[in-house]
Amino acid sequence: MQQGPTEVFRPSAPLVFLMAAACGLTAANIYYAQPLIGLIAPALGIDPSRASWMVTLTQLGYASGLLLLVPLGDMLENRRLLVATVAASVPALLAAGLAHSSAVFLMAGIFIGLTSVSVQMLLPLAAHLTSDHTRGRVVGNIMSGLLLGILLARPVASLIADAYGWRAVFVLSSALMAGLACVLWRFLPHRQPEATHHYGDLLKSLGRLPVAYPILLRLAIYQAAAFACISLFWTAVPLFLMHEYGFHQRGIAGFALIGAGGALFAPIAGRLADRGVGRGGSLAAMLAIVMAFLLAGWGGLVSHSVWLLAVAGVLLDAGVQFNLVFSQRTIYALAPALRSRLNGVFIAIFFVGGAFGSVLVSPLLASIGWAGICAVGIILPLSALAYLLTERPGMRSGGVN
Repeated sequence: MQQGPTEVFRPSAPLVFLMAAACGLTAANIYYAQPLIGLIAPALGIDPSRASWMVTLTQLGYASGLLLLVPLGDMLENRRLLVATVAASVPALLAAGLAHSSAVFLMAGIFIGLTSVSVQMLLPLAAHLTSDHTRGRVVGNIMSGLLLGILLARPVASLIADAYGWRAVFVLSSALMAGLACVLWRFLPHRQPEATHHYGDLLKSLGRLPVAYPILLRLAIYQAAAFACISLFWTAVPLFLMHEYGFHQRGIAGFALIGAGGALFAPIAGRLADRGVGRGGSLAAMLAIVMAFLLAGWGGLVSHSVWLLAVAGVLLDAGVQFNLVFSQRTIYALAPALRSRLNGVFIAIFFVGGAFGSVLVSPLLASIGWAGICAVGIILPLSALAYLLTERPGMRSGGVN
């Protein structure tokens, strides 16, 4: 299937499903370690106060890939680039599953994050293949697959680890990635960007994008705060459930499975984005995140209700993904020829926020406990909300401040 540089069509339902599934399976690689910290850290001799670095380094590897690899989507043939990146994740996942030292596992985590950026090559490709009036819907549907992969990664990892050990999670994922690379090569359309610049020029242009498109930096800061919150909650809650409620991996899996219900809201967000909901939707999303941590604080510290914690997780996931879909809908409309780079800068900035959230978990739980997690989870979206209120009407329609 050939796709010219300017021809646009609506992707078929099977192709959208394939892209959504590929996004979900690939994005899950970044999150498998999150619910398994309590198993991996003692097995590899990692101090509990530094255990959350297992998640942080993977997220930093992902942010690096967004800046170093994703911009290549504006220069190289997209299918070949995607398949090569997916295939490169196979040895990284195998190394994590077979690691017998913390150094090897942490290094493998960096490369797992680096190679998982194929997700952010698929989304701009989908945007290129879709007309303006349906772009939000298609991206929202693919985002639902991505987010479902992120959210299901936690319960799936917990269940596999409970049955076969934590190493099996990474070994099985490496096999999945090998199969996925073959499927993508067979079914993804060809797309060769109209590009005359070199790789060095692409990298240099990244620093200029937030200046040329001020709304890009604003949206990235909003989402960085939101993503720090989701990373904070989902890295901390398995440890909290283990220590305070005596949960084992199967119980953590059930809890995470309930939280995965938040992924059902992504298609709704896409449809709202196509109707022009932007700034108001982001305001509502930030308020939802604040409410989620208020519920989490009440459930964990006052009523001691696991169900309230689960509702908080669903509300948090929904708020974060609503804001993400609204933001990406705006970003993809800024400059079609720069979509891969714009998306790469946007995601890289907010993944740094995610890394910040996860690295706080161990010291916060050790010094303040669940109250500290919830306090930071409230402060971050309120700060983003204050900044969002300074956004002038019309800023999301272009790159001029």
